[in-house]
Amino acid sequence: MKRITLFLLFILTANFSFAQKKWTVSQIGDGNFKTVGEALKAIPLNNKKQIIIYIKNGNYKEKLVLDSSKKHVKLIGEDAFKTILTFDDHTGKISPKGDTINTQTSYSFLALADDFHAENITFQNDAGFNAGQAVALEVRGDKAVFVNCRIIGNQDILFLNSENSRQYYLNCYLEGTTDFIFGAATAWFENCHVHSKKNSHITAASTPQSHDFGFVFNQCVLTGDAEFDKVSLGRPWRPFASVIYMRTYIGQHIKPEGWSIWNKLDTYKLARYAEFENYGPGAKVKERVNWAKQLTSAEAKKITPEIVFKGWIPKLSK
Repeated sequence: MKRITLFLLFILTANFSFAQKKWTVSQIGDGNFKTVGEALKAIPLNNKKQIIIYIKNGNYKEKLVLDSSKKHVKLIGEDAFKTILTFDDHTGKISPKGDTINTQTSYSFLALADDFHAENITFQNDAGFNAGQAVALEVRGDKAVFVNCRIIGNQDILFLNSENSRQYYLNCYLEGTTDFIFGAATAWFENCHVHSKKNSHITAASTPQSHDFGFVFNQCVLTGDAEFDKVSLGRPWRPFASVIYMRTYIGQHIKPEGWSIWNKLDTYKLARYAEFENYGPGAKVKERVNWAKQLTSAEAKKITPEIVFKGWIPKLSK
């Protein structure tokens, strides 16, 4: 009998030790933490359990970093429009330490850890329209998932900053001005709304030559402010930049030629830009640049998240 009791106690203790941790952040004090930064700091280094952090509505003006050793973290906001993580750093600004902020240090939220999940959250940089590069969300960890999130700001708002990173965006809203989706990661955008606020470029990919895919937009919607009609789908930040738009509504703001070159450089000659079955007033296939292509049905069938992510299938269940 004693052995059975000890065995049951061992099982219960083991199950408790591997259980999920669930914390709440609330600015009014009815949670475990009042700031998101406090919650992120409390995550154990080399974390191996899933930690779910519920963030109640509020405007959290914090510069946030999720350390690379703090894996398996899920942030869930109360309301995507009312749970706002924001800061106002931008290139040229002087930090409290006396350093000059650059693109890589301008982030409002930096996700360094693998297996990060965010849902119902606005990631924002509110530095202003004329501030220059001002990143709202920078992601370097692998296997990152964003569901029903809003990523908003102006120039360079979403930095997909690692060639070893795979990122999945579902039902997200992205709003910016110049090169506002950029970097070397492999990313899939499904059913996302991408809104341009200036005659400039949506993407600036720097995909490595060794990667088959860079950014894929599938069944998305591209819109722009009414006064603009010279927005490009992207320009190649580096040679071999890879961007694909498939089955996507393209608004009148996209210029007929579709794509742009990078500052008069010849990186476009090696760019891997493609479209498939896009529609809308900006989907003018016959007027596209001759160095971009229209995919065949056979080619498009080979472009799925599992193939693009080399076997990783994003987990979307709570």
